[in-house]
Amino acid sequence: MKVNLLDIIPGYVYHIKDEFFEKVNDDKLMTNKEGGTYRPTYFCIRDEKTALLWMIPMSSRVEKYESIYRQQMSRYGRCITIVIGEYDGRRSAFLLQNMFPILPSYIDHIHTRNENAVPVHTDIQKILLRDYKAVKNLIDRNIKIVFPDVGKIERLMLEEHGKEIAQNPPESLTDRLEKAKQKSLDQKKANLISQRDVPVK
Repeated sequence: MKVNLLDIIPGYVYHIKDEFFEKVNDDKLMTNKEGGTYRPTYFCIRDEKTALLWMIPMSSRVEKYESIYRQQMSRYGRCITIVIGEYDGRRSAFLLQNMFPILPSYIDHIHTRNENAVPVHTDIQKILLRDYKAVKNLIDRNIKIVFPDVGKIERLMLEEHGKEIAQNPPESLTDRLEKAKQKSLDQKKANLISQRDVPVK
């Protein structure tokens, strides 16, 4: 099933299709599978200026990244590339240092536990959004702060998005209003028919 931007729920975690990694062919991206299971999971943030999502990999190797986090804090007084927090009952490292953009069509599925989608805690979401904006600002100024070649990946995704738009142009506002009007008329007709068919007591 193809996923579009409207299907993406803010504050949740997703898995990515293998096709994305095959297409971009960037050896700085974290491995998508490990031991036959989907690894890692990704927290996503919508880019308000494009149709892309920025995916932040999550890792259970908290001790490794906590050490890097402490080094950054000691050296710079802050760390915007790693966030440590709890997710789904265990501690996780959110790796903004490995984040990258993607089209919604490359999303495989939302992460679930017992068939229920698991959100990231609101407090962690706020920190992630704050640090994402700081990292993205540096990226936009051509400052190297993340490992993947996000400039190349973004160009590939936007080029593909342009082709999707050309093949499937969005409906005009007039068409959407006409469809809504017709749907309303159809509903009124259905209501009249059901009222007419109600037996008289």
